[in-house]
Amino acid sequence: MVQIPTMAAECEAWLNANPVEADDLFLFADEEKGPGRTTDNEINGNWISAPTSSIHEARLKAKAKRRLRKNSSRDSGRGDSLSDSSDPVRGSSVPPSSPRGKLLDRKSRLGKGRGLPKKGGGRRKGVWGSPGEVYDLEEVDVQDPNYDEDQENCVYETVVLPLGEDEFDRTVTPIVQEYFEHGDTNEVAELLRELNLGSMHSEVPMLAISLALEGKASQRELTSLLLSDLCRRVLTRSDVESSFDKLLKALPDLVLDTPGAPQLVGQFIARAVADQILSSSYIESYKGRVDCEHARAALDRAAILLKMNQGSGLRIDNLWGTGGGQRPVIQLIKEVNLLLKEYLLSGDPVEAERCLRDLEVPHFHHEFVYEAIVMVLESKGDRTLQIVLQLLKYLCMSTVITVDQMRRGYERVYMDIAEINIDVPSAYSILEQFVDSSFSAGIINRNLRDACPCRGRKRLVSEGDGGRLKLEIC
Repeated sequence: MVQIPTMAAECEAWLNANPVEADDLFLFADEEKGPGRTTDNEINGNWISAPTSSIHEARLKAKAKRRLRKNSSRDSGRGDSLSDSSDPVRGSSVPPSSPRGKLLDRKSRLGKGRGLPKKGGGRRKGVWGSPGEVYDLEEVDVQDPNYDEDQENCVYETVVLPLGEDEFDRTVTPIVQEYFEHGDTNEVAELLRELNLGSMHSEVPMLAISLALEGKASQRELTSLLLSDLCRRVLTRSDVESSFDKLLKALPDLVLDTPGAPQLVGQFIARAVADQILSSSYIESYKGRVDCEHARAALDRAAILLKMNQGSGLRIDNLWGTGGGQRPVIQLIKEVNLLLKEYLLSGDPVEAERCLRDLEVPHFHHEFVYEAIVMVLESKGDRTLQIVLQLLKYLCMSTVITVDQMRRGYERVYMDIAEINIDVPSAYSILEQFVDSSFSAGIINRNLRDACPCRGRKRLVSEGDGGRLKLEIC
């Protein structure tokens, strides 16, 4: 049976047969040499106590040292690798390890990941804290060199810069235009309070009046009401006087766009004096000092209007008239009838359309349709039917009268035809003819034409009925 020599015996035999220097065998011999030591008793980087020591024992120590080096490479930067004698290896550039350094290290110690800090990082020194964490109010340190006692009593407020001329026009013009739609002076006052008008207070009445000159009578009435309310809340009487002074100076330019500007400005002045937002001596202060003919015409107009109402102590409510749906229904009906009568005389549908728009009552156009059809039923001859039919077709095509208002006007005539027939015996036949013509012209649809009521026909029955008349409703 062949005996297999042990590894230790083979190593010993090889070393005896091939003697080499210690510097060639071991990597760290030069670094680990101590004073008084030689390379004769060093094998694989481990010191042996005597030459008679077992090579197997030195091999085990070398293996343990390699394991220690492998573990220390994971903690590189946290301390030096130690030798068997617990001495630090000389020449290492790694800072010495300490328990505190390992405690503050936020890198993963499991050997996984990319070596980045742990997620979260809350409740550690030098971090923002975990998401959602609320911090208490920090107490002011009086000993802080940056502490300023004056900052403790500071009151911070939002500063709104005063408006310039361009910014004033861009901001206030939409406010006034929207006011012409809703008519709420309180909303305008709140919006103006939020702005820092500065020296532009007197520009507000001038801007409102300039826009009203190009508008309708109802918008001028709203402007007068706005000035009266703002004078007590946002503007002063001096602001209103300054604004009218600028208007009188700007009349030569305003006349180019609005030829009747002098008379209108004079009416605004008279209304302002009547509303007591302008002093009664304002007109007198201009006597003998006016060179512009337009300004003189405006002041004369205001003086005449005030003389007409002198001593009454009341506002000139009828100066601009009551616009839109604020007027009484009876007055609106009178104006509609007057408009139709003027149209029958002139036959101009364009002028009738303009007058109907000036009434500013789009919700009341069904009354216009009703009165026009009744006028046809009460008329004699075919001319009125044709001219009214032409007007309704024109207004329908121009969308001045909507389909809904047109339908409501015809339906009202259908409901009242029985009463109209008492005064106009031929009302049913004329209505049928007018409805058929309206359908042919495209004014009404088929359903509205079929809904037209028919007159009951009278016929005699048998002699046994005693000559009584019976009504047959078709």
